[in-house]
Amino acid sequence: MEHTKKLGILIKQMREDKGYTQSDFAHQMKTSQSAIARIEKGEQNLSADQLKKISALLGRSLIKVTNTTDDFKIVGGKKLSGTIETNTSKNGALGLFCASLLNKQQTILHGIPRIEEISRIIEIFESIGVKVEWIQQNTVKITPPKKFILDDMNPESASRIRSILMMIGALIHVSKKFDIPHAGGCKMGQRTIAAHKYGLESLGVKIKTKESHYEITNTKLKPADIVLYEASDTATENLLIASALIPGVTTLRFTPPNYQVQEVCFFLQKCGVQIDGIGTSTLVVHGVKEINTPIEYHNSEDPIESMMFIASAIVTNSTLTITRCPIDFLSLELLKLEKMGLKYKKSDIYFSKNGSTRLCDITVYPSTLVAPNDKIHASAYPGINTDNLPFFVPIATQAKGSVLIHDWMWENRAIYFTELNKLGADIVLADPHRVFVNGPRPLKANQIVCPPALRPAMIILVAMLGAKGTSILRNVYAINRGYENIAERLNAIGADVTLLNEM
Repeated sequence: MEHTKKLGILIKQMREDKGYTQSDFAHQMKTSQSAIARIEKGEQNLSADQLKKISALLGRSLIKVTNTTDDFKIVGGKKLSGTIETNTSKNGALGLFCASLLNKQQTILHGIPRIEEISRIIEIFESIGVKVEWIQQNTVKITPPKKFILDDMNPESASRIRSILMMIGALIHVSKKFDIPHAGGCKMGQRTIAAHKYGLESLGVKIKTKESHYEITNTKLKPADIVLYEASDTATENLLIASALIPGVTTLRFTPPNYQVQEVCFFLQKCGVQIDGIGTSTLVVHGVKEINTPIEYHNSEDPIESMMFIASAIVTNSTLTITRCPIDFLSLELLKLEKMGLKYKKSDIYFSKNGSTRLCDITVYPSTLVAPNDKIHASAYPGINTDNLPFFVPIATQAKGSVLIHDWMWENRAIYFTELNKLGADIVLADPHRVFVNGPRPLKANQIVCPPALRPAMIILVAMLGAKGTSILRNVYAINRGYENIAERLNAIGADVTLLNEM
């Protein structure tokens, strides 16, 4: 983006005025020289906390220059039209990054979105000695060090993403003892690491919870027959990665065969690890002694982004074609919408560049929706994806009747759904897990501050697309965590979204 390039030029000038080299500045920022180079080229978005730290080190306030946040101005009520391509998956990319740490040679990953969450994991990788290079717009080359420096792990970046937990499965193979900061990510209530902890303990790993970090130790790793404590995607990925380098047969039971789990399986297969049962709830991993070969792999598309565009078309009563939709991870969502009255058509099936994920194009047409008789709730795959469930909230505002949406996985996320009432919706909070959405309701413009969680933030933007008038969505960092260039992409299909706070 243009404002990040201008900000990068300013930071470079300020650094040079101070007489610092990039290396000097990187040391003070507790990051890598390549990270500073990316910042100064305008290739990396910066959080308010990072801007404060840079300001303090360079002696000039960048907060005033940038107004500390990115905001969106949305002129709503406009019809969407044409065709939009589904981007590759955030969650798949994070799993692939963590799995790449198993490889002693270079790994090239295609289809990596340039989003805040990826920036954070790159910062973590670089802090422990891993070299990460963008060699194309959405392609990275990951080169492991001869020796990892786990004591230097970037605590600020590590504490901001939950995917830090998935690094445990790889790092147990490079160190017998290390610490991992407590996981961050979306602020939506308590998320335990029980499934990670119990599963890894079965493999010979000990995890102690300290005040600010987890202490990870292992003496002898061993294959095991593991029942997951809960159907956790990230725990399944963590255990897949961990067991890949434990010779012998490890069986994982009660595993959700979600898209990001399958992505890690496909990648490990390309690395030479045999995995039986992909796409089922039981995975059998035949561990190998080492992975020591150049690997090149394509990340597949994001069903959650496909769902976001489907919701945007419905809320704006538009005809829109969304291409490259991972249909196996959208089928139940589409069936629910079909029974509510949605008119749509699907193309023939084709495959993602990973060679395994089934895709199709979906065209959504203006429809009159009616509330279903039963509730809409998320479940482990093949149920409605927990990240897709929030998009039924803005959709339900346009359906005749009352829709009960039950978000049983999160004790706080449903509270965020009521933010749409500020846009004219009629949403009643039944309890921390359930809302009744009464419709249809015409949506109206307003000014709202983004919740600190990706999907609740995104459904506000979707609703604003359908709200007549000019809305302001403040502090869109949560959206930038998971969506690349979303304003530009929405504008390409007829929306009117402007990034504010440009210099």
